[in-house]
Amino acid sequence: MASVWSVVYDLYERRLLRNLSPDKLPGHIGVMCDGNRRWARAFGGEAAGGYLAGADKIEEFLGWCDQLHVKVVTLWLLSTDNLARPAAEVGPLLRVIEDLVDDLAATSRWRIHPVGALDLLPSVTAQRLKAAVDRTDDIDGMTVNIAVAYGGRRELADAVRSLLHEHAAEGTTIEELAELIDVEHIADHLYTRGQPDPDLVIRTSGEQRMSGFLLWQSVHSEFYFCEAMWPDFRRTDFLRAIRAYAARERRFGA
Repeated sequence: MASVWSVVYDLYERRLLRNLSPDKLPGHIGVMCDGNRRWARAFGGEAAGGYLAGADKIEEFLGWCDQLHVKVVTLWLLSTDNLARPAAEVGPLLRVIEDLVDDLAATSRWRIHPVGALDLLPSVTAQRLKAAVDRTDDIDGMTVNIAVAYGGRRELADAVRSLLHEHAAEGTTIEELAELIDVEHIADHLYTRGQPDPDLVIRTSGEQRMSGFLLWQSVHSEFYFCEAMWPDFRRTDFLRAIRAYAARERRFGA
């Protein structure tokens, strides 16, 4: 029976792909990889098992994005709020993220770019993230933003702080800065500076809130909420999200 369903889904996915218009595909996809702990609890397992299952899904997901020639993917793996959880829970998740980033870098397929307050992370985690950046810096492939110790409010605070430090070093007065500052100045100091804003943001696990993910960048994004927990997220679910995105008329605030 399993093989029958596999054939059915394969045919369905082929039809979804055929009906996708190349000029209506997202260039930047943000993903809130939610539901790993709940997935583990549903099987009577520990949270760490859910984190491992979620990490296993990521390389597969990035392959799907490559097939559609997506240019940028942002994966939210750990929020600043998550860091307040007990060390016994955060520690295993950090180990999974470290190994995941190493594995992604080892494929030599994607350019790794951490986004988040890396100063809040243990030094070993921050070092392994930075090492992945160095190993993949010259790769001409999709950019994969790894959002770790990420929070939308923290990002805005860091952007403003960076902006103030930059202009203080140049001798700009507060009065001059107040006249000068605009949307572009703040955007130039975000973690994702220089990248296009996400066209599509996907959240798994059935939750229908953004929780501060890419708070600034997602102002004109299209959102897709999926019931599947992240470890159960299938290529069929992904293609349905892309189909829903392609069917929408983007207004960009108009």
